[in-house]
Amino acid sequence: MQIHPLIETPGIVIGYDSDNQWLYVDWQGEHDQDSSQAACLLMLDALRNRPCHKILNDNSNITRTTVQLSLWGAWWLEEMMRAGLQYIAWVFPRNFEARQATEATLLAIQRPVVSTFDDVASAYLWLQRQAVR
Repeated sequence: MQIHPLIETPGIVIGYDSDNQWLYVDWQGEHDQDSSQAACLLMLDALRNRPCHKILNDNSNITRTTVQLSLWGAWWLEEMMRAGLQYIAWVFPRNFEARQATEATLLAIQRPVVSTFDDVASAYLWLQRQAVR
């Protein structure tokens, strides 16, 4: 994976994987609703500045989160789709209390296609297999 850094903050690092032509997003540390929304807006900016159709959204380095998927999150996903996103491979944090609620909410979202994973390797393989339309 050849990652070219695009945005680096203490809570999120966003890079472009030139081999796979997708964004790799590495979430780090603790996140609450406000920090998560700010990071999501950075992801939207990165996608608009470096258009691609796929994102590997790696939350495995989050140490603590109190985030719940909300109406704001649905709006954000729609904006990401408008910016060209077709697929998100979402790696959950290790201790994610809102997992069931998040997965139930994601089932209602048809576009972009969001698939969840427990590890980066599985997410990577799935994302590689997705055909861009």
